[in-house]
Amino acid sequence: MEKNQANGKPKGFSDEERAAMKERAQELKAEAEKAGGESEVLAKIAQMQEPDRAMAKRLHAIIKASAPALSPKTWYGMPAYAKDGKVVCFFQSAQKFKSRYSTIGFSDEANLDEGDMWPTSFALKKLTAAEEARIGALVKKAVS
Repeated sequence: MEKNQANGKPKGFSDEERAAMKERAQELKAEAEKAGGESEVLAKIAQMQEPDRAMAKRLHAIIKASAPALSPKTWYGMPAYAKDGKVVCFFQSAQKFKSRYSTIGFSDEANLDEGDMWPTSFALKKLTAAEEARIGALVKKAVS
């Protein structure tokens, strides 16, 4: 805190101190949003029936490990992962959409471009080590 030169009493925060406080407030807000988003995602996963629940839990762990900068959030009631507030990838439960397979998908925010045509979603019937490795690599590429 700056001191008044005339009487030595504090005169208030400097511009630098105010800027630092604003930055810290933004950091705390971002941390709270990320924690809240993760709670929502974990709650949605817990509501799923097997085998979708186990698959969603594993995908959550893979995505967090592959791209820690992504923030979990829900998107259309399903787990999703965002960068700067924009969804990069998401999971769709087979049971919720009465489909014969679950889906891992990527939005247009994902950096998966390969020439003039590339896949943006993948059907998932089960997760093996091969699928887990491929998903981890795709998520890393998506945020690169």
